[in-house]
Amino acid sequence: MPYFGYYGIDMYYIVLVVPCIILAFWAQSKVKSTFNQYSQVLNRRGMSGAQAAEAVLRANGVTGVRIERVSGRLTDHFDPRSNVIRLSDAVYDSTSVASVGVAAHEAGHAVQYAVRYFPIRLRSAIIPLTQFGSMAAFPLILLGLVFNSEMFINVGILAFALSTVFQLVTLPVELDASRRALAAIRERNLLYEDEYPMAKKTLTAAAMTYVAALAVSLAQLLRLLLIFGGRRRDD
Repeated sequence: MPYFGYYGIDMYYIVLVVPCIILAFWAQSKVKSTFNQYSQVLNRRGMSGAQAAEAVLRANGVTGVRIERVSGRLTDHFDPRSNVIRLSDAVYDSTSVASVGVAAHEAGHAVQYAVRYFPIRLRSAIIPLTQFGSMAAFPLILLGLVFNSEMFINVGILAFALSTVFQLVTLPVELDASRRALAAIRERNLLYEDEYPMAKKTLTAAAMTYVAALAVSLAQLLRLLLIFGGRRRDD
């Protein structure tokens, strides 16, 4: 396939990247709609998000982790530097089924650090490299084009590949956190049996955003390799 089609259109971008971007938009919409749907369903045990996170920590024998409220919506995260689970206003004291699932997921990340789960340790270790890669990749490639330098182009592509590696490592980390969360929800009876699938659907929808992010990154990396690989063959 030629790089530029009719009227100078970037065919690799249209064929490879655009479908993945559409998938990413769909995944973001899906996670919001799923959370909104199940945030309207209150669990019959009356368990809040903060209580669910605490229960998951206890179930895994993890101590010393604080649970705090953070402003915003879907801003929930675990901060390993402070050893704090931060739950958004829509999750912290909400007793919805969705809130239990999200809070349990963040507690799952705390458990991963406590048991020294290798993928999350690897992700933490490569964050500085991936931050550099995401910032430097396209400026380096642009410099390579301006100065006709294959070295700059190759280093730029390698830098972008680092951000793709980060997405590749992130996916199993997120899936494992959800697995731990759902296991604790079921084993500790945090939700009734008919409520459990709702929490699972909430976490599955969230996982799709990471699948989509990886797909976009892989498609963009493949596009760069095809463009500049073909360019070298033409030279």
